[in-house]
Amino acid sequence: MSDDLATRPGLPEPYRYLLADLPRERWHGHEIAAMARFWLQMHAGFRCEVARMDALIDQWRSGTLALPDLHRQLIPTLQGFLQHLEGHHNIETHHYFPTMRRVEPRIGSGIDLLDRDHDVIHGHLESLFQTGLAFHQGISAKASTAGDAAARLGDALDAAGPVLGRHLEDEEDIVVPLITRHAQVFSG
Repeated sequence: MSDDLATRPGLPEPYRYLLADLPRERWHGHEIAAMARFWLQMHAGFRCEVARMDALIDQWRSGTLALPDLHRQLIPTLQGFLQHLEGHHNIETHHYFPTMRRVEPRIGSGIDLLDRDHDVIHGHLESLFQTGLAFHQGISAKASTAGDAAARLGDALDAAGPVLGRHLEDEEDIVVPLITRHAQVFSG
């Protein structure tokens, strides 16, 4: 199985040993640590934001949402999403991932995989920022090219969504069982 975020169908087998101890079907209630529940809530928020943006683009593409309305609804959602995800990744990379490597050394290369994912996702976030900015500027200037800019933003969302979804799922498969296994470290 490939480690490439864009092509891998799931978390590579060498990093699934934690998931074997705490499979997803047991991720409810108090079977997982409070920090793990919080992590899942954060990820659910990212998924909701992506779904919201996708729905807006779909409405615009189908002709049921006017370009100015797309702008009014999409740009604030996009801004919040970009800020939220970038901040989340920074905290993971600089705080949580080093702690995870320390308390569970065997998963170090899995954490490296997640860090590489962050680099790939950052490229998508940059594309979303640039295409979102171009769309905003096109609308603000009442430019005839605003529709083309919205289309490019839609294409950037289409490219980013599946990659982000794969990463979130794979990260959860490592992080939720790891945090639950070492709950005392992550509870303070």
